[in-house]
Amino acid sequence: ESDTASEISFQFNRHKKSPSIGSHSSDMASVSSVGTKRRPGLLGRMRAWQCGAISKWSLFSRYVKTYLLPDKARMGKRKTSVKKRTVNPIYNEVLRYKIEKMVLLIQKLNLSVWHNDPLGRNSFLGEIEIDLASWDWSNRKLNWYPLKPRSLSAVNGVDHRGVMSLSIKYVPPGSLGKWPKNPPSGEVHIWVKDVKDLLQLRPSGVDSFVKCYVLPDTSKKSYQKTRVIKKDTNPVFNHTIVYDGFHTEDLKDACVELTVWDHEKLTNHFLGGIRLGLGTGLSYGISVDWMDSTQEEVAFWQEMMLAANEWIEGLLPLRSL
Repeated sequence: ESDTASEISFQFNRHKKSPSIGSHSSDMASVSSVGTKRRPGLLGRMRAWQCGAISKWSLFSRYVKTYLLPDKARMGKRKTSVKKRTVNPIYNEVLRYKIEKMVLLIQKLNLSVWHNDPLGRNSFLGEIEIDLASWDWSNRKLNWYPLKPRSLSAVNGVDHRGVMSLSIKYVPPGSLGKWPKNPPSGEVHIWVKDVKDLLQLRPSGVDSFVKCYVLPDTSKKSYQKTRVIKKDTNPVFNHTIVYDGFHTEDLKDACVELTVWDHEKLTNHFLGGIRLGLGTGLSYGISVDWMDSTQEEVAFWQEMMLAANEWIEGLLPLRSL
């Protein structure tokens, strides 16, 4: 069933309740968390500025944020300084990316304008998107573009990053007869089969691998990963991981996090991931931000809990975490 298999021992501390259990892996690329809440009618008021001044908006503090799509993680983000108390900001700043030109030809430049209010909240004002494949690199003139509302895909939270095919099963304590077949505590088996339609960050494809943690534990004891599959946006991993030390009650408070990364010499780029759990927002009575499973992920985890010793197959979309 697999050409590589990992098995590690994992023990939950069910009695020690510490805020540290909400911590994340240190090499996790952080996705932008800038607020996107808009005031009602804001875009309508923006259009009105072109016809006449509206004095109450003269207190705007604006900045510009850029992304090289499809990479919306930390490595692709840049932003200007904030220009306060003006509706006609002048930035005169250069935002630099160190990237091969061939890679640029398969990417888009997204520029968005934001208002930063005195309370630190950020409101979306408008954006443009430029296809770099058709950009005239000999152009040295200034170009003006009208700001547009957020794209329909961004408003609806559509963020296609590929889909992962996997199977998972739970082996309860004492369910397999006498030792050595009978584990002293329960086990969770995770079979990562393949991923399809990964983001193509380079013309040659991506060199991808999958990381796995069982949260709240982000230590080396919990960390497992697959081998790297090179130059393929549809990698086949066929990798099985086994975590023991799982008591039945732990299934309500734990979360299996699987993330896909593009491997490079200096750094790894986050491509997408899934979190399998009940999505309650709580772990052992403490509020945590990683217990945020989608409806599909929750249903997949619940099916595993109800079908002991049976492989549950699933096809789950990767998402930003």
